[in-house]
Amino acid sequence: MKLHAFAICAYKDSPYLEACIRSLKGQSVESDIILCTSTPSPYIEELADKYGIPVFIRHGKSSIRDDWNFAYYMADARFVTIAHQDDLYRKDYVKKLLECYEKYPDMTLFTGGYTVVKGERPAGFEKVEFVKRFLRLPLRFRHLSHLSWIKKSVLMFGNSICCPACAYNKERLGEPLFTSPYRFALDWDTLFKLSRLPGRFICVEKPVLYYRVHEEAATKACIRDNSRVTEETDMFKKMWPGPFVKVLMHFYRKAYKEYE
Repeated sequence: MKLHAFAICAYKDSPYLEACIRSLKGQSVESDIILCTSTPSPYIEELADKYGIPVFIRHGKSSIRDDWNFAYYMADARFVTIAHQDDLYRKDYVKKLLECYEKYPDMTLFTGGYTVVKGERPAGFEKVEFVKRFLRLPLRFRHLSHLSWIKKSVLMFGNSICCPACAYNKERLGEPLFTSPYRFALDWDTLFKLSRLPGRFICVEKPVLYYRVHEEAATKACIRDNSRVTEETDMFKKMWPGPFVKVLMHFYRKAYKEYE
């Protein structure tokens, strides 16, 4: 079994897919790359052929949870990063992951910071990112990052962990990984589940990813149809009493401006 694999989730004909592939091919430490899709097309096949990447097709209706679980299942490696087609991975992503695993063999989750890719940085982005970095502060105490309360603490005031930056220890976590009923809060709910399991969360605070914000992103769609509000409220209810949830949501909605 290989140590790490990128499983790209390709949806329809994204103009950003090739840039994502190039960033994975350009890693300083080589890693397996596969491409998974529930919306096959000549465009996806041509790009996969161009870069010599195997394609796996999931039959059935497209679903974030089912597509992610399929990509996770098809990747034959100890650690799996579900690469989002819109994003770019810095060339030392795999190198940093493997360095952390060598030092912390009980690591179940690897993640890191990110930089937003956009024509203009979103209004208030610096403030939002500062808050997220602050919320991730407990993970800097790596000798304690195997403790459940430390892992949960970075999720109590919102999801401070960037989903596409995550690599999951498939050998320890098993399958299926994503069992949450949510669409927007799928990653947050999954991380909350993982925080209660044995194993260490390791975070590299320097950016490991360029995260793209654009009109077709799923995050924006969830803001428009209000599913983000509903799901985030549900997540806070799992961790806090009702009156405090209202206070948190009042302030947390301001983060939506990052996607305007």
